[in-house]
Amino acid sequence: MSEAVAGDGTRLRLRVSGAVQGVGFRPYVYGLAARYGLAGFVANDPDGVTIEVEGGGTSEFVAALRLERPVLARIDQISVQEIGALGAKDFSIRRSEQGKSSTRIVADAAMCQQCLDELFDPTSRYYLYPFINCSHCGPRYTIAERLPYDRRNTAMGRFTMCAACADEYADPASRRFHAEAIACPTCGPRLSHGIDDIAAAIASGQIVAMKGLGGYQLICDAASQDAVWRLRERKQRDQKPFAVMIGSIEQVNEIAETNAAELALLESVARPIVLLRSRNNLAAAIAPGLSRVGVMLPVIPLHHLIFHALGSIGARPKGHSPVVVTTSANPRGEPLPIDNGEALRRLAGIADLIVTHDRNILTCADDSVVSVVAGRRQFIRRARGYVPEPIRLARSVPPLLAVGGALKSTVTVTRGNEAFVSQHIGDLDTAEGIRVFEETVRHLTSTLDVRPVVMAHDLHPDMASTRFAETSGCALIAVQHHHAHAAAVIAEHGLTAPAIALLLDGHGYGCDGGNWGGELLLCEGARFRRIGHLEPLQMPGGDRAAREPWRMASAILQMQGRGHEIARRFASQPQAEHLRELLERPCGATTTSAGRLFDAAAALLGVATLQSYEGEAAMKLEAGVRQTSVLEAGWMIDGDVLSFRPLFARLIADDISATEGAELFHGTFAAACVDWAARSAQTTGVTTVVLSGGCFQNAVLADAIERGCLAAGLIPLLPRQVPPNDGGLSLGQAWIAALQTLEQPPAEQPQALEGTA
Repeated sequence: MSEAVAGDGTRLRLRVSGAVQGVGFRPYVYGLAARYGLAGFVANDPDGVTIEVEGGGTSEFVAALRLERPVLARIDQISVQEIGALGAKDFSIRRSEQGKSSTRIVADAAMCQQCLDELFDPTSRYYLYPFINCSHCGPRYTIAERLPYDRRNTAMGRFTMCAACADEYADPASRRFHAEAIACPTCGPRLSHGIDDIAAAIASGQIVAMKGLGGYQLICDAASQDAVWRLRERKQRDQKPFAVMIGSIEQVNEIAETNAAELALLESVARPIVLLRSRNNLAAAIAPGLSRVGVMLPVIPLHHLIFHALGSIGARPKGHSPVVVTTSANPRGEPLPIDNGEALRRLAGIADLIVTHDRNILTCADDSVVSVVAGRRQFIRRARGYVPEPIRLARSVPPLLAVGGALKSTVTVTRGNEAFVSQHIGDLDTAEGIRVFEETVRHLTSTLDVRPVVMAHDLHPDMASTRFAETSGCALIAVQHHHAHAAAVIAEHGLTAPAIALLLDGHGYGCDGGNWGGELLLCEGARFRRIGHLEPLQMPGGDRAAREPWRMASAILQMQGRGHEIARRFASQPQAEHLRELLERPCGATTTSAGRLFDAAAALLGVATLQSYEGEAAMKLEAGVRQTSVLEAGWMIDGDVLSFRPLFARLIADDISATEGAELFHGTFAAACVDWAARSAQTTGVTTVVLSGGCFQNAVLADAIERGCLAAGLIPLLPRQVPPNDGGLSLGQAWIAALQTLEQPPAEQPQALEGTA
């Protein structure tokens, strides 16, 4: 930042870049200028905010600008230029400038305390109004159509402000000065049903579908086993856990154990779902077989109003606060509905009551899910409250689009030295999922005003995202699945030196066409070399083995020379009698997947023989761990191959309990991975180890491997800004594609194609 200060005859022009639109930044600048007696103006522009000031207090103004910014604002850079004074006498907020945009919209923010106070203040004109908001809270990304972030470019453009709202909007002393989503009962959006009716439906055991901030949610009483089971039946969600919402931070301790880091996440403006250790006093059907439950606090005024009404009804026994199941209203894994008509059609067979309103959601954004791993935040799902906050890259890169994988889909757009990872889209196995994926690409490139020159995709030839890339007309770069996992961590940590990558994952298409999933890679720049992998294991039934853990357990028994035990151990499975014959065929599919080893262990220990959702067996296995233990000589490393034959020989013994086995498996698996990485570090001279892949969602495993690496003198790096699962793939693809593009001579670098944005 320049040290220039405007004195007599001089005016300063400041350009501020970052998240400075839609966060009360212009009214903040207005108030700051008034404090220091300055004349000039402030305006949104395509790059962020432009400020011009003149007068005697400009040095103090420039010094205070960054230090006292609004809570939602993020300042990346401030440039200062001296220009000629105009002799201005006042300071104003000007209409936004149009043009190609390089600024950004901030994420949606949970209701602030000041609005909450007004919500329940009978003297306020916002009393009990479910769409109260201000410059410090409320919808942003999900109602924005394009930049600059002005009311006319949002879903609020169709609501004409009443005189009272217009006065607040124009009043520099108001918290709603230029709050683009300002609304009140006179002129703003309206609910289809009354709060008392909604609360009464929940209290009586009904299932309510409600339009939230980024899409529709399904809500029911978390204390009612019957209501939760009916929700499962109607949503066709057999075992996958539901999240719950509780009214205040003071009440969380009633249902879950927490630490300071978890409490801070619960109260953050993003208001994510936080995985906490359950006290097991809610309906057992909420998280069957799991030790953790996803908990969130109210996000929007409507949530607060419902809890207030439930408290008045007295829906729970004395001393027990109301708790509701709050889950995405997406039947059969389809994308989250955001349109009223669509919701009424799709949710009619699930919800007893469907609550709509007339403020449009322009971009769906599911609730974010996080946990505390190794003392810090880790994403399971990154969406509402965090998107579209960018990830800063180590260098500026060409504009490109990365389209991710097939599961837990996200896309990433790069602009300058920033990578914008989209909200969680979901799986691309339905026509509706692909439609939402394509709409997300359009919306993200449009709001960022980026026309990609390259499109990056997974190496697998038969993914919907790959086919999308191939029909785009863009220059294409294919990135191997686990290389992308590693590169996502490398990108977010700004690494420029070589790194070893320990990838523990479910499935990824390998460079040899094989099924990879437990890998050691040596990564340097845009390239990688496979320097190790888990011992290949048969996958009887191919992809079916990923849904039926008993099949992977059978492969372990066959490998241990105990195939004759398959039929007895898994007698409840109709195919068990014939599986040994299948395993004896040498042409069967094999995998190096770490995830399939977790499945095998869960089935051998009787924890889960089948799974109704991805990761169910591994999650239930993790739930049994209280204190890990290590089986000495429980693994073997032969050249570059890590084998767990000794560990599984112990797990198939008759005298081991499920709890003992789960603790032994986790402890030994982690110790072996640390040993494997440490040996590779000695061989390569590289001591930085990036840790990623879906298995690192397992908090026990991730914590143990990180601690083990530190003890071994290694530098472990976990993903913190994107999930370790496939939700982080697009960031890694983008970074690898960017580096490969930069390696080309300038004359050979691809140019943007019309229509790709």
